[in-house]
Amino acid sequence: MNYLPLPPAGTTPPRVLTVAGSDSGGGAGIQADMRTIAMLGLHACVAVTAVTVQNSLGVQRFHEVPDDVVADQIDAVVTDIGIQAAKTGMLASSRIIEAVASTWRRLELTVPLVVDPVCASMHGDPLLAASALDSLRDQLFPWATLVTPNLDEVRLLVGIEVVDAESQRAAAKALHALGPRWALVKGGHLRSSQRSCDLLYDGADFYEFDSPRLLTGDDHGGGDTLAAAVACALAYGFSVPDAVGFGKRWVTECLRAAYPLGRGHGPVSPLFRLS
Repeated sequence: MNYLPLPPAGTTPPRVLTVAGSDSGGGAGIQADMRTIAMLGLHACVAVTAVTVQNSLGVQRFHEVPDDVVADQIDAVVTDIGIQAAKTGMLASSRIIEAVASTWRRLELTVPLVVDPVCASMHGDPLLAASALDSLRDQLFPWATLVTPNLDEVRLLVGIEVVDAESQRAAAKALHALGPRWALVKGGHLRSSQRSCDLLYDGADFYEFDSPRLLTGDDHGGGDTLAAAVACALAYGFSVPDAVGFGKRWVTECLRAAYPLGRGHGPVSPLFRLS
């Protein structure tokens, strides 16, 4: 695949901020984001929202970072280092979501923002309080350049069960109506299909991104990895459709390179780029 350009040694690369939770197992969350951002040659900045107690078998518990500390992390990075794009992952609570949105508004940020609306882990463990769904829809989505829910998150956010192409289009329209400039409905969880088709919508046109379904149980962190790769491409000035196409190719290769870890699900891996 074609990669993003690597800056010459000693040259400051584009910076991408990830606002997300920490995964103690290293498979998803901020750890997955930073792996992709680094492997694509960009500099990762972080605002940690929660510390999870997690391994390959699931999330046992998590501890929220105070919302003012989350906001201060964003402020510290943006006002000194500067960013060219950002993404969000696990935001845990209404207070954190509202802190992120208000910080975006106060700093008058106009960089691309990818919102990966993480509601639960791949094992089904809740990572967002149910009461926070309204905050996600009302406070953060209107600031998003792109939202990237999986099918379980689509059902929680807009109440649509995606089972085929028609319901996927309906879900994309419903998500876009919540305020983001673009909505991506990922098809990776539609296990009945032999293909993995992601559908992008901007309020007028649909764009399809299709790939073969890779049969692996080691797919932990796939959603984080996709969103991080898209944010990296946006930081380089790609259009949203081109950035999503790049992210789709990147996560497909990461799935091919996934490895077993522990007794559960291993992570998707960008380490293939080192070979």
